[in-house]
Amino acid sequence: MTNKAKFQHWALNLDKDNLAWLCFDKHESSANVLSASVLEEFASIVEQLQLNLPDGLIIYSGKKNGFIMGADIKEFTKINSEEEAYTLIRQGQKVLDALEALACPTLSVINGYTLGGGLELAMACNYRIAINSDKPVIGLPEVQLGLHPGFGGTVRAVKIAGVRAAMKLMLTGKPIRVKAAKNNGLVDQLCSDEEWQNQARAMIKSKPKQATAPLIEKLLNLPFLRGFIAKTLIKQVSSKANKNHYPAPYAMIGLWQKHGASTTNGYKAEARSMAKLMCGSTSRNLIRVFFLQNKLKSQFPASDTNIKNIHVIGAGIMGGDIASWCALKGFNVTLQDRSTEDIAPALKRAEKLFAKKIRDNSLLEKTRSRLSEDLLGDGVANADLIIEAIYENLEAKKELYKKIETNMKSTAVLATNTSSILLEDLRVDLKQPEKFIGLHFFNPVSQLPLVEIISCNDTDGDTLQTGFNFVKKIGKSPLLCKSSEGFIVNRILAPYMAEAMHLSEEGMASIDIDKVAVNFGMPMGPVELVDTVGIDVALNVSKVLGKAFNRPIPKKLIDMVENNELGKKTGKGFYDWTFDGVSKPNATADETALIPDDAEDRLILPMLNEAVACLEEGIVLDSDMLDIGVIFGTGFAPFHGGPIQYAKERGLENIMMAFAKLEAKHGSRFKAHSGWLKLTK
Repeated sequence: MTNKAKFQHWALNLDKDNLAWLCFDKHESSANVLSASVLEEFASIVEQLQLNLPDGLIIYSGKKNGFIMGADIKEFTKINSEEEAYTLIRQGQKVLDALEALACPTLSVINGYTLGGGLELAMACNYRIAINSDKPVIGLPEVQLGLHPGFGGTVRAVKIAGVRAAMKLMLTGKPIRVKAAKNNGLVDQLCSDEEWQNQARAMIKSKPKQATAPLIEKLLNLPFLRGFIAKTLIKQVSSKANKNHYPAPYAMIGLWQKHGASTTNGYKAEARSMAKLMCGSTSRNLIRVFFLQNKLKSQFPASDTNIKNIHVIGAGIMGGDIASWCALKGFNVTLQDRSTEDIAPALKRAEKLFAKKIRDNSLLEKTRSRLSEDLLGDGVANADLIIEAIYENLEAKKELYKKIETNMKSTAVLATNTSSILLEDLRVDLKQPEKFIGLHFFNPVSQLPLVEIISCNDTDGDTLQTGFNFVKKIGKSPLLCKSSEGFIVNRILAPYMAEAMHLSEEGMASIDIDKVAVNFGMPMGPVELVDTVGIDVALNVSKVLGKAFNRPIPKKLIDMVENNELGKKTGKGFYDWTFDGVSKPNATADETALIPDDAEDRLILPMLNEAVACLEEGIVLDSDMLDIGVIFGTGFAPFHGGPIQYAKERGLENIMMAFAKLEAKHGSRFKAHSGWLKLTK
């Protein structure tokens, strides 16, 4: 073996102490991922090292952003059968087995993101050192793609970190900080960016005892205890994920319960399980969603935003939470409303958000200082972006714009958070209507990732770019929509919630309506959703969309608003709400009572119909953007891949037959949109 060897993705250097330094720097890639060609080269290198054994092997990254981000997910989409998947997974496992079997000490250097297959490779080494970082960078996130670790991770993680730490890492998919990884044995030492080489060399030479799970964890791994622990894990998982929708976490628990992280049978069983998941619809759809998310974020390539000061008008739930989120993300924010009493609740919620998100006290104080009350609207004159978030009333909004337009900077952008009103109607009196856009956030602002960016045919390109830059700067995903009543998300949700009202009027219990939707895969049912967004908001949207699309307004909503039963905000809606959350009645004794056989289709198909209408009218760029927008904006079951993907998987002929059946039974509101004909062709 020569002192230096260069490959396409790897560079090997043998130093004077006979230590092999192997650098991974994936060719023509911004990040290190384990593709087939990368693993093929790595296998060849390990084979050479076994024949010409060094005194130690140190694997490190040539990328500044991390060690290894994981496997190359693009290659997953090319697999056509379980047997093909199994063969490829076993090849990867054998490469890491060969690394683990090297007859010299091996060490990996974790410098930032070390995820999935990257952590699996690191765990196949004898030792792991990590450069200090306060970010959560070490993890096994495969479950978020409907999978579990496949390169031996389900076995090695348990052996090194123990049952509890390993299962938590795999079942949640959430990465952890390097300090936490050191505490559970996944990392042996922490070091600085300047000292990692010296520490790696010292550890390799001293050959300390390898990290293994503590004795208590080894006891938990015994066969007679695994069954009891597995039941507890399944109970925890089932409260968050339906087995029929998300099989991966249950498969992980099953693997461990049966094999107990056995190196004899565990790897092959892991590969078989992984292959089955990879070829299932859940994983394929979640991987598609992953790529669509990146596509969504890549629209309008980001450039530096010139926004520093933001003025938000309206300190209600939406306006107040938009203001606090912007302050959290580094902007100076002034929040305006009619009185201190109106603004106080928003500032109180902001304090809770800041305390939850920020650990450093000095940083917390700086963040607090960026958000201030502004009763007189003095912040308008200094604002680079003004966001109007008052109640949904066309005339009130237009009157407000008249007052603030004269005080705005000529370079400032005026945006509305309207949830349903046409921008053309709102901007009619503005001097520069082409510089007016919609920035439609969703409740709760701190949790939902989507912001609809609304434009008209003549919207100024630079203004639109500013909107995209701003949305990305605050960590949200922008969905470009053409101005239309309800835009995308509310337009698609409206018939879903309206049909829930029809079912309610027919005598179906609210809790049963919600159960049907949740069983389909929605994060919450339509009745609870109406309560959460506010009965008054739902009524306003119903009025706007009802007028635009000639739909009746649910009388139930009108009556509830008149009685001030506005849902969560007043404590009384379809359900009762307290500080502890929602209080729902018990389910009906006979769960099939008053639940029509077609209840699921009655709730879901109207959303699909409206999605097709939006495509036909060009409200959104294409079906990909519609699917990811609806998933992010409504919570539409990600494992179904979005409304259009769900329709295609179910079969368009099947969908058309279902519409015909519903229309014959329940009337014209179930008439299939003409846009389906294009999709079927």
